Amino acid sequence: MSTHAAVGYHDSLPASDPASLVDAQVERTELRPHDLLVRVEAVSVNPIDTKQRLQVRPDGLRVLGFDAAGTVEAVGDEVTLFAPGDEVFYAGVTNRPGSNQQFQAVDERIVGRRPRNVSFADAASLPLTSLTAWECLFDRLGLTAASSGHLLVIGATGGVGAVMLQLAEVLLPDVQVIATASDDERGAWVRRLGADHVVNHRGDLVEQVLRVAPGGVDWVFSSHSQGQIPAYVDLTRAGGHIVAIDNGPADVTPLKPKSISWHWESMFTRALFQTPDMIEQHFILDRLADLVEAGQVQPTTTAVLRPINAANLRDAHARIESGRTAGKLVLEGWETPLP
Repeated sequence: MSTHAAVGYHDSLPASDPASLVDAQVERTELRPHDLLVRVEAVSVNPIDTKQRLQVRPDGLRVLGFDAAGTVEAVGDEVTLFAPGDEVFYAGVTNRPGSNQQFQAVDERIVGRRPRNVSFADAASLPLTSLTAWECLFDRLGLTAASSGHLLVIGATGGVGAVMLQLAEVLLPDVQVIATASDDERGAWVRRLGADHVVNHRGDLVEQVLRVAPGGVDWVFSSHSQGQIPAYVDLTRAGGHIVAIDNGPADVTPLKPKSISWHWESMFTRALFQTPDMIEQHFILDRLADLVEAGQVQPTTTAVLRPINAANLRDAHARIESGRTAGKLVLEGWETPLP
């Protein structure tokens, strides 16, 4: 069986350790009936990559990577959505080898066509954050084009928040979006992405939010909810909704007196559990490609590292772990030419 270049890890080590991520050769995965074999051109790095590396100790080499853009090389026996030569983007799933390899097998039902007006690198910045933002807004919070009220986006300079602001600007015209940012420069950035109001989460969040929405906000997106429940109780209106993407608090019972609903979001759920609506992620990514091509959603790439190798991935993981990154970190191209 043929092999190709990949980056993976054997043990949970700090990103500063040269052994935390290593260059390797792996065998090409045998395709399942609905699989595409994708020639990976670019990948991006998300907090889930660093969390998995630090928390999941593999049996052998494990290849991470939960965002990619590339070209379909081959297809499984039951594939109907794509053909060899198609350019695609996708986020993958946590229970299969990831995108940090030259060729990756991925189920067609969680893959979309690559937007034609952006590079592979910019396309790779979008899938995980866009799917998460979309599912938070429309599947978890239940927003529609007819919704009106206030949406608070906490952590708006992160990858998910930066896409959520753009989706809300285009698809939720009567929703007022309040975004949090840590300084004036980042505040200006989130305004450009579509925020109607900006508050500083290093200050008194409740006081600042209630100044904009005196009756409390209708919906909250939280990327950093640990220890924040008392504040969320105060700034969310009775009957409001909160969706979280982090591990969150252990106890949300203080939300009960105001009948505030708490929702969890993991964009891997559909693929991990092979849900009947798994193909919805294909449709979401195709819709996203339309929005990108129309100039209504912009990639949130803030840095591109070349080539894709262990050294650059360790650098990217270290930057993510610093907690100071905005937007998305992308890696493009391989040291070893693709066969």
